[in-house]
Parts: sequence; structure tokens; C-alpha cells
Amino acid sequence: MEVYPIIETAVHEDLGFAGDLTSRACISEEHRSCTKVISRCEGVIAGMDYFVQVFQKVDSSTEIQVFKEDGASVTVNDAIVTMEGYTQSLLAGERTALNFLGHLSGIATMTSRLVKEVDDTGVILLDTRKTLPGLRAAEKKAVRAGGGYNHRFGLFDMILIKENHIAAAGGIIEALKRAHQYNKRVGGRLEIEIEVRNLDELQAAIGEKPDRIMLDNFTVEMVRQAVQYVNGKIALEVSGGVNENNIREYAEAGPDYISVGTITSSAPALDLSMLVEGIGK
Repeated sequence: MEVYPIIETAVHEDLGFAGDLTSRACISEEHRSCTKVISRCEGVIAGMDYFVQVFQKVDSSTEIQVFKEDGASVTVNDAIVTMEGYTQSLLAGERTALNFLGHLSGIATMTSRLVKEVDDTGVILLDTRKTLPGLRAAEKKAVRAGGGYNHRFGLFDMILIKENHIAAAGGIIEALKRAHQYNKRVGGRLEIEIEVRNLDELQAAIGEKPDRIMLDNFTVEMVRQAVQYVNGKIALEVSGGVNENNIREYAEAGPDYISVGTITSSAPALDLSMLVEGIGK
């Protein structure tokens, strides 16, 4: 299996050129162990491929048995994965592997909670580009494991006109006209979305027929008014100020999408532990 470049970076970051000095000092090279990773709380697993790749990078002879794949729910003390191998190798990979698995499972867990809040409303929960540098693919995959959907991956796969684009272009109408012209030049293959801050800007944007309009930091009542005004003619996305306490209200206001940056930028890591259970073969 090809190792992700970020795995190479992360393993070297922790081991450097000298390796795990503590394990080398305390444990013989021939010593083998069995270990088990367990959950300390309820959650949803994501990032198992990153976890496995860390140990494959540290020592490809390590035997790994996965019990909980991405998207699986866990409760307290559930066994997630077991490993057998040289003890020095297991301890060398422990923290880096758990960092990936805990962080990505935390994203999947928060996503799952939000999806459950809106799952009967028809609203689609989206992530954003508020991701850690180098981890975007992993974090967006974790969102999918939690039942959410991905917004654009980067600046290269759709046109999303935001406040600064509007200011630089000279207004909403001008920005959208230029976007449509550019899209036509490249074959009309790009989705066009524009951000609006109030109902007046919404009205201006509708006239230029974007594919989607982002309602930025709208109140719930403003979202209701926007939904009534647009009347299904253009897809509406709510973004900004949405959290676990109010997402249900926003969803019931009737938008098509809700994007939440905190699911990737601020989700707490899932609490996981790796325990040595015995001597290996």
C-alpha cells in the first residue's frame, strides 16, 4: 500500500532521526507485545487508514486487525483495533497513529450529531474549507464517515463569490456577470455560488441566476424570509453562526444546505487509548 505523504511527515516529526529513545532504553529489540485500542467515550470512527499506515511506515511486520472501520459507531471500552508486533515499533507509532484516529474520529462524531439533528428535514449538512493544512482530504473523508457531505474541495472546483470578491469586482451584479462570462469561456462546467449578507443582496443576486446562494450569518427569521422569497428557484445554503444548539431551527426554516465550519476546525478529538495486553508470539 502506498503511504500518504503526510504519514511520512508525521512519523518523522515524532521519531526524528534518533527514533524512540525511551523504548530503546527500556525494552529489548526482540520483545513483542499485543496491544488493543479502545474508545473512552461514544463516537464515530474515521481515519482508520491513516492509523494503519502509521504502523506500516514504522514497521511493516506489525500485524493489525481492525474491528471498527470508518463510519462505525463505538461506545465506552469498545475494541477498535488490535495489533501484535515488536514492542518498540508499537510504542513508536502509538501517539502519531492515535493523533490521526482521534482527530478524524472527532470530526466524524460531531458531524454525526449534527446530521441526526436535521435528518428528517431534508437539509444537507456540508463542511467548509476550514481544515488543517495537509489534512483536507482526510478531514473531508471523516465528514462523509459521519454522514455529512463535502462542499468544494478547494478553490479550483467551483466558483464561490464571497464578500471580498464582490468588493473587488464592484458589486454583486458585476461579480456574477463576470463569473457567468468566465464560466462560458471554460465550457460552462462550473457551479456558481454567491454569498449574500442581507435580503437586499439576495434580491440582487437572484436576478443574475447563480446556481446557489449562500446566506451568510442570517438569523433564522431572515432564512425563513429568504426561502419564501426565492420559492425554490435557486438553491439556498445557510452558513455562519450555526451550531449544535440552533442547527435544528435553521434546518426547519427550509434551506437546502447548511454548511458548518466547526465540524472540521473545532471538533474535539475522540478519546482513545492503546493498551498493552500481553506478550506477543
